[in-house]
Amino acid sequence: MLTDVLSLNFRKRGVKEPITETLIPPRAMANLGVPVSKDGAFQRVDAQFRHFISRAPGAHFPPEANRYHLYISLACPWASRCLAFLNLKGLQHAIGVSVTKAKMGPTKPSVDDHSGWIFPTGDDTEPGATPDPHNHVRTVRELYEIADPNYAGRFSVPVLWDTKTRQIVSNESSEIIRMFNDEFNDISNHPEVNLYPQHLQSTIADVNSWIFTDINNGVYRCGFAIKQEPYEAAFHALFAALDKCETILDKQRYIAGDELTEADVRLFMTLIRFDAVYVVHFKCNKKFIREYPNLFNYTKDLYQVPGIGATVNMWHIRHHYYQSHPRINPFGIVALGQEIDYSAPHDRHRFSSKQSA
Repeated sequence: MLTDVLSLNFRKRGVKEPITETLIPPRAMANLGVPVSKDGAFQRVDAQFRHFISRAPGAHFPPEANRYHLYISLACPWASRCLAFLNLKGLQHAIGVSVTKAKMGPTKPSVDDHSGWIFPTGDDTEPGATPDPHNHVRTVRELYEIADPNYAGRFSVPVLWDTKTRQIVSNESSEIIRMFNDEFNDISNHPEVNLYPQHLQSTIADVNSWIFTDINNGVYRCGFAIKQEPYEAAFHALFAALDKCETILDKQRYIAGDELTEADVRLFMTLIRFDAVYVVHFKCNKKFIREYPNLFNYTKDLYQVPGIGATVNMWHIRHHYYQSHPRINPFGIVALGQEIDYSAPHDRHRFSSKQSA
């Protein structure tokens, strides 16, 4: 029955390959916006807009209040890290934010079958989602097409938009957070906050590398694999990396040392989604984060940092993942699961710290 439903769905989408060795062939996955390799492994596509806001004299994109706008989804861990930095640096007065609806939907149904991020418009409202006040578009896709009518890549969030030139400055979250951290101090309410301190940059780079590969991206490599072997490889790498984090956090308060850094924000965004979504939806079901004493207390510690916990909207997180990936969850049923109180006391105060925020 399930195979029949999926087969009908793909026929409607114009996918002609038979469902044989794997339930969903690579070409069908590509049509659904999920890039996979020939061996069935998920492949993340690099961001295409990589400009940089800089205080350097003559910079094409100088830091200015009310010039830039951040487009995000509260469900997306990559976009949420940018929102956390904006909050921690006190840039809410200088950089506007628009939030997509949780569930992806058709962006140009009369043209193709692309499903993507949608903004609320008119009476089509949703708690937590906000319309685009600058371009008044309905979809993130339209932002990309305004910036480059010939753009043929993925229509992802975050998008850092320049309202003056109507260009996308960047859609690479790791670079957007560095801009927020370093380049807006003259107009920031919290210029003293530095989440990328010079003395820890080497450690942060090392930690970011394996956390990105095996945890941040690792959960997606599990969830979007379409063959057993790449799924198992990603699964084992993921839990080896979580074990490594558990060991590190047994000796220090934060993942890169004794102060809060960007590495913590990047890790947190995966951890906070893990028990509610990734365990079930992405088949990362060896252990819950709440079964790791250090990681669980660490997650609560970070959640309670003003500006970080404010990015967490579990309704958006659950409804996005469970309802936006029909090849994983074709009926869009949202798993309930246990409600976790991340505002409960934690034990991380047992370590000395130089908290940056």
